[in-house]
Amino acid sequence: MDSAATMIISEATLLGFAAALGSGLLIGIERERRKGTGPKRALGGVRTFALTALAGAVAKGLAEPRLIAAGALLIGALAVVAYWRRRGSDPGVTTGVALLLTYLLGVMAIDQPIAAAGSAVVVTILLAGRRPLHQFSVAVLSESELRDGLTLAAAALILLPLTPDRSVPWLVGANPRRLWSLVVLFIALQATGYVALRAVGARIGLAVSGLAAGFVSSTSTIAALGARARQEPAMRTACVAGAMFSSVATVVLLMLVVLAVCPGAFSSLAPSLGLALLVIVAAAFFGLWRQRNEVPAEPTKGRAFNLLYALGFAASLTGITAGVTFASRYFGVTAAGLTAAVAGAFDVHAASASTLSLAASGAIPVADARLPVLAAFTANTGSKLVAAYVAGGRQYGTRVALGLLATLAAAWMPLLWVF
Repeated sequence: MDSAATMIISEATLLGFAAALGSGLLIGIERERRKGTGPKRALGGVRTFALTALAGAVAKGLAEPRLIAAGALLIGALAVVAYWRRRGSDPGVTTGVALLLTYLLGVMAIDQPIAAAGSAVVVTILLAGRRPLHQFSVAVLSESELRDGLTLAAAALILLPLTPDRSVPWLVGANPRRLWSLVVLFIALQATGYVALRAVGARIGLAVSGLAAGFVSSTSTIAALGARARQEPAMRTACVAGAMFSSVATVVLLMLVVLAVCPGAFSSLAPSLGLALLVIVAAAFFGLWRQRNEVPAEPTKGRAFNLLYALGFAASLTGITAGVTFASRYFGVTAAGLTAAVAGAFDVHAASASTLSLAASGAIPVADARLPVLAAFTANTGSKLVAAYVAGGRQYGTRVALGLLATLAAAWMPLLWVF
């Protein structure tokens, strides 16, 4: 029994030393390629890093905390000496920090070899990506984009965990964390669309910009593209493609709202939303194919997302939820559906989320949420048609209407099959 236990411990220790050695070699190879040659070469290469990782593993294996601390102090002192020796040639501290981290990974490898090896891969990727990371940070990323990224991180990682996860009476029974989760979802999707626009560039024209802007407001996007189509008739086909892609964003976002607010309702809404997505994607790519020979729009730097829109969405959601709750309580589910339909003309996602919130809380049956959501989607399609004809004229409006009406018919088709 004791010999078997000793064998298991021996195998685990051997795996830890192997992970430490592999981590040191991996990081060391990358540093070896950058340390240079001659008396001005940088601190540490493949041998130094491999030995440093093994030193950490030995210190941990001996189970002497003071020895581990002494080793870390020694590695830190070596890094300081190397920095001082090369202080006149802008040495930086990356290699010194990497050497100390390699030592700590060697210590970690004895108890957690897989985590240590994975961390070594991440460290090596960061070290090898110096040039593209520097280029992205200095030349590609703008000040406003950096601020937007920090805002998104704060909203998701600081504010969201601190938001109460319970119904609040002064918010008409709404759950603050659920509301803020939707805000974070909206700005994250807007940021994703913006990054896609920057990354793809002008290769596919207004289609990508339409998709990105559609996550903010598809109706506004269709109106803006209609105004451009009226001013530049040669770009009409490209504008129609962008309008279709903005409606793709509407359906995708609606599906995500259902999953976020009331996952139980997704099974009943999945056939309608799935067919609608299939039709609008086909219409969007058909428009993209038709505008392949036209001049695409050049992307420009700007804001990654519209925080005011996301906050306005949360505020409108709260107000609409109050209206739907009142209608459902005093006039029944039919009145709640009519309220959601009216609200959907302005914001289909807020109107749908208000009804879905009631279903998630048990105020109405989950199955009864399907009709109000489709009613809100129908009203929103109507507002898009009005925007398309008013802003873009008859030719633009008619071509946009074909895709939107086909999508609406697909959304209602599963419900008609039931009857």
